[in-house]
Amino acid sequence: MMEADYVIVGAGSSGCAVAYRLVEAGKSVIVIEYGGSDMGPFIQMPAALSYPMNMPLYDWGYRTEPEPHLGGRRLACPRGKVIGGSSSINGMVYVRGHACDYDTWAEMGADGWAYADVLPYFKRMEAWDDAGRGGDPDWRGTDGPLHVSRGPGKNPLVQAFVDAGAQAGYPVTGDYNGQQQEGFGPFDATIHKGRRWSAANAYLRPALKRANCTLVSGLARRIVIEEGRAKGVEISRGKKHEVIRARAEVILATSSINSPKLLMLSGIGPAAHLAEHGIDVVADRAGVGQNLQDHLELYIQMAASQPVSLYKHWNLVSKAAIGGQWQMLKQGLGASNQFESCGFIRSRAGVKYPDIQFHFLPMAVRYDGQAAAEGHGFQAHVGPMRSVSRGGVTLRSSDPAEAPRILFNYMSDPSDWEDFRTCIRLTREIFAQEAFAPFVKHEIQPGADVRSDAALDDFIREHAESAYHPCGTCRMGRADDPGAVVDPQGRVIGAEALRVVDSSVFPQVTNGNLNAPSIMTGEKMADHVLGRTPLAPSNDTPWIHPDWETQQR
Repeated sequence: MMEADYVIVGAGSSGCAVAYRLVEAGKSVIVIEYGGSDMGPFIQMPAALSYPMNMPLYDWGYRTEPEPHLGGRRLACPRGKVIGGSSSINGMVYVRGHACDYDTWAEMGADGWAYADVLPYFKRMEAWDDAGRGGDPDWRGTDGPLHVSRGPGKNPLVQAFVDAGAQAGYPVTGDYNGQQQEGFGPFDATIHKGRRWSAANAYLRPALKRANCTLVSGLARRIVIEEGRAKGVEISRGKKHEVIRARAEVILATSSINSPKLLMLSGIGPAAHLAEHGIDVVADRAGVGQNLQDHLELYIQMAASQPVSLYKHWNLVSKAAIGGQWQMLKQGLGASNQFESCGFIRSRAGVKYPDIQFHFLPMAVRYDGQAAAEGHGFQAHVGPMRSVSRGGVTLRSSDPAEAPRILFNYMSDPSDWEDFRTCIRLTREIFAQEAFAPFVKHEIQPGADVRSDAALDDFIREHAESAYHPCGTCRMGRADDPGAVVDPQGRVIGAEALRVVDSSVFPQVTNGNLNAPSIMTGEKMADHVLGRTPLAPSNDTPWIHPDWETQQR
């Protein structure tokens, strides 16, 4: 029987970080991961990012139930089934979130998770290099495991997007992960020396070099709970079932989809729902699987009047050349995720901090790798950051191998439609600025004739896609909060020696991409597991637009 001080389920963004810190502290750790190796070029080459999230080898392949407010479409919900988890299949974009996000967490009952509390952990985890492009070094870390860098920004469209934002009246920020998020500027990415710098590369591989860390391949079936205390994890390897024992604690880091699923399979969740599937109740926690949140986005695509986009490389010969250069030198177009400029803005006066995010891409292409038929073009991915719509994850059956039911209930609140229309109109305004005049031919989508609220709503209903930022299904809160699943130290309420440490604990989705907050959560939770005094809170004050109450920009 395998045994360790700590058994961590999931070698993803947060699980790798927790494993690294526990092993560093001398604890024995077993990490259970169902997925396989991440060493293929489709994962390690940044420009190949559209491939792994569409490959069953690396992705769980989850899809939502028919979404009632999106015409009954079933949307993709990729989650990494590979070493490094979703950090091995994502777009490598690095966004901490806004300071106000974490202050809101604290107000919602996640005591000790205000921005002042989490900023020191962001600094601890980073090895940041801004490539001399006007960053904010006092707000960044330089010697952590996670390398964060910026692309070269050589394509003229990349700078045009920043210039257009400034011409539209928005601020320019040299470092949206520093003091001032609001504005337009260069994007950060988890890329190091031309390679994807996933949680596996940053944390797990160094941990596995130590004798006190072991990686085990298998499907977690349930947490073994005896007399209210987690004692281990039952896994299947092939047709064999075995239990891996934990002397101290079991730690779940299996994503906002699989963590609530595993809790429910183990008897922790809404009692009535567990009874439907013949599962004995260990702890009746109504919040398990609820509070599911995400970011939706649209692609606003423009046809280019000049051959300046990446489309000229969208052929087999060019792709082979780019891949060959990357394989030999880890340089060239293959060494960038191509998301090299961005924007964070407020949708209207009276919104305190940004609630709209832009990813700019110097090509018109979908995440599934399908390019626009019109050839040269570019696009902005845009979407609201703080939808009030909520969904849930529930069991389909008591079979651990069966996918759960996932329903985000996207666009269920009228404010979502208003916010998305605003996103489209503000994006059009940016593309109409002088900086883009030399490059714009016409609008591909939504299309110049899509103007009315009704027409925009039809476009949103047909084309909105997940930005792949699910969270919230095991949310943190105080022990007397009936909807909370874990306390602010990640301990499952109603069970001993069991924690959840991934993005499922977020009370509210953060502003931007979720990989950085997920890794930070693992870093901070590791200190809670070890019983350490948390890092000293920061006294740094983030920038808030001085006239936010009366001005939109």
